[in-house]
Amino acid sequence: MRGAQRKEKEKEKESTKKYKTGSGYPDESYNEVYAEEVPQAPALDYRVPRWCYTLNIQDGEATCYSPRGGNYHSTLGTRCELSCDRGFRLIGRRSVQCLPNRRWSGTAYCRQVRCHALPFITSGTYTCTNGVLLDSRCDYSCSSGYHLEGDHSRICMEDGRWSGGEPVCVDIDPPKIRCPHSREKMAEPEKLTARVYWDPPLVKDSADGTITRVTVRGPEPGSHFPEGEHVIRYTAYDRAYNRASCKFIVKVQVRRCPTLKPPQHGYLTCTSAGDNYGATCEYHCDGGYERQGTPSRVCQSSRQWSGSPPICAPMKINVNVNSAAGLLDQFFEKQRLLIISAPDPSNRYYKMQISMLQQSTCGLDLRHVTIIELVGQTPREVGRIREQQLSANIIEELRQFQHLTPSYFNMVLIDKQGIDRERYMEPVTPEEIFTFIDDYLLSNQELTQRREQRDICE
Repeated sequence: MRGAQRKEKEKEKESTKKYKTGSGYPDESYNEVYAEEVPQAPALDYRVPRWCYTLNIQDGEATCYSPRGGNYHSTLGTRCELSCDRGFRLIGRRSVQCLPNRRWSGTAYCRQVRCHALPFITSGTYTCTNGVLLDSRCDYSCSSGYHLEGDHSRICMEDGRWSGGEPVCVDIDPPKIRCPHSREKMAEPEKLTARVYWDPPLVKDSADGTITRVTVRGPEPGSHFPEGEHVIRYTAYDRAYNRASCKFIVKVQVRRCPTLKPPQHGYLTCTSAGDNYGATCEYHCDGGYERQGTPSRVCQSSRQWSGSPPICAPMKINVNVNSAAGLLDQFFEKQRLLIISAPDPSNRYYKMQISMLQQSTCGLDLRHVTIIELVGQTPREVGRIREQQLSANIIEELRQFQHLTPSYFNMVLIDKQGIDRERYMEPVTPEEIFTFIDDYLLSNQELTQRREQRDICE
């Protein structure tokens, strides 16, 4: 058994020796690695004229360079530069090469250049020559009443973008406003004003038709306008705060009559302005005078006064009456009375009082005061108004009616309504009498008259 194994090993050694000797290497005792032989690639023939299919780029072209020369455009190793016609954009590889597998190294195609659709603008529009294609020109315009700000037109460029920027339509036109016509009006009777009405102005916006606010400078319609010219101005504002104004004039006239002159020894009191249409002027006479003629006159629409002017004549007192009441009635609402009673002309109070009053005749006239003297006792009593003598019967009735005793000096002040207003038991200065009358008895008209004539006695 062991012999058989030994023979087998010897055969393997022998076989190894033969292999080494056959490989050309010297007989050396070391191992050698065996390398497997790689199969060879098929031989490439660059002389085949159409190794790859011919390149055809729609809407473009391929510019090729071949190792074999200019007549070989698809041979092995040919390189082609791809490009598109104007208005088209290359999608894919810009350069390809014909490979050994008879295919090109990449693909490409030409796509038409298009810009994005332009957005619409507010209050405006645009029109384009060729839609969204290359070189298409879009012109912008605005609606009536708006102005275009920005680029008026945009062009579709080769990079697929529009030139310029998006414009805007701006409302710069002011609204249209028309005011009412100017007007003229006469003042109402007895007034210096006239009520004037008018329609509101006509306002229209030239853009979107929206008016946000209308203001007025001046009185509102239906107001009372005084005499003269008045400017009314309206201002309208649109949504873009543009404004427009208009104005018109309201003229108020007052019919006026010629200025009246006060009568001699008298004065006037008038309503309203005293000379305007409808005004009434009343004539008054100073103390000791009475009016003769028309008591008042009215300014008419013809600008003329009604009636004719009266006169102030010295007051005529009729002493030949049957009673004291008949005498006093002549002074009602015309004169105040200062009745002096004394026992005889030599009474010192009487003489002192008469002396002071004689020196203040002007002040008495201004305050419309008439003096009645009752002096003495029956049967030698004397009564007089200025130079006119009173009958004994009237003297007695006056003393009884006013409670005036003939036994001593006494005096009574009677107002224009015949009312006993103040009594004096001793003489008083005219200034005291005047102060009382001015403070308590004068009417508003008389006060005004007194202020105007305050220096007449000086």
